Amino acid sequence: MIGLTAEGSPLRDASEVGDYAGRCFRSTGDDRVGVELEFLVFDRTSAARHVPMDRVERALPPLPGGSRVTFEPGGQLELSGPAGSLAGAIDGLTADVAAARQALARDGLVLAGVGLDPMRPAVRQLQQPRYDAMAEFLGRPYGALMMCSTASIQVNLDLGEQPRTRWERAHLLGPVLTAAFANSPLSRGRPCGWMSGRQAVWEHLDPTRTAPVPVSADPVADWARYLLDARVMLVREDEDRCRAVRDGSTFRDWLGSRERPPTAEDLAYHATTVFPPVRPRGWLEIRFLDAQRTADWPVCVAVTHALISDDRTADAALAAVESCLGPRWRRGSGPERATWAAAAHRGLSDPRLARAADACFRAAIEALPRLGATPALIGEVAAFADRYVTTGRSPAADLMDLVRQPGRRLPAWLTDEGQS
Repeated sequence: MIGLTAEGSPLRDASEVGDYAGRCFRSTGDDRVGVELEFLVFDRTSAARHVPMDRVERALPPLPGGSRVTFEPGGQLELSGPAGSLAGAIDGLTADVAAARQALARDGLVLAGVGLDPMRPAVRQLQQPRYDAMAEFLGRPYGALMMCSTASIQVNLDLGEQPRTRWERAHLLGPVLTAAFANSPLSRGRPCGWMSGRQAVWEHLDPTRTAPVPVSADPVADWARYLLDARVMLVREDEDRCRAVRDGSTFRDWLGSRERPPTAEDLAYHATTVFPPVRPRGWLEIRFLDAQRTADWPVCVAVTHALISDDRTADAALAAVESCLGPRWRRGSGPERATWAAAAHRGLSDPRLARAADACFRAAIEALPRLGATPALIGEVAAFADRYVTTGRSPAADLMDLVRQPGRRLPAWLTDEGQS
């Protein structure tokens, strides 16, 4: 089936996958926040032109907050800030975003905080073995769109003293957060039919690696089962070569192979190729949030942290969500997959999701002072709630409004007006 050579001892059976899954939920008891921001980069003089990645690299200065700079396959810029307290993580990354924006502006470039490229086709710039195999496995058009045309905010949260509880909260509140921060309604210059077109792209990819993890009372068993049942995307033949696996085989199939069973290294690598909305890695990766305007991403981080990490806030939010959405919105300890899709499709134009989001934001705003948020950040969260949540608008609604304006030469999301 796979038939490749690899260093290391073969895994004996599925119990070793369970052991690996258990390590993914091993908590340090800390309560840090980490943030990874992705941005699409545009040329201010020609929004339809793809910006070469090396042009962005040359323009970037050393960043004062210590963020790591990387690029996604389509040239999307990613800034990954050091983990720390809520205030510390946001302050450091805010300084780095400001420095990057100013430097890129001097070269005629602009960062666009939007979840899906609203006008350009998918073009891959990074030619690496992993990405070559990934592109072959995922195919077109959605694989190319995911790799080259999407941008997100990833919020990384420690598991705290009760990993299972935070795992459940991240799933239960995920659809409401998806709707509240939906910000990608356009593709190729037209409405794509979803408030979060980025999530729509994920909906059309291999569901064994992109669907939410089914949540039960045993997150370790749930994660182990997910890893076993996910299709193998690629295997590394050596340092410089990867090969896509196109026969539909799962990791469970590979584990039973007599030809060459997988090793612990193969399992760890396989885990990096599955992309559920929430992924455990010794912390929680919150992966379902669209990129936001440069002024709004701290709001996204603060609200997500408050709702998942603070017990009092989470209890109030979950009670409100169940009241608004009804008892049937969830299955066991996680929402129905249809609930995730509805959130991405309609955003806060769904009245039930709007009411739930309003209650969640009110609970988060009440919690932020005791979580160390600055008065300025609390004010930003309140202003975002007033502008969007209480009026039943996702940020995507602003982009839809721009499409309807005749005669605009440069969309506002490419200008300081749209990003500040």
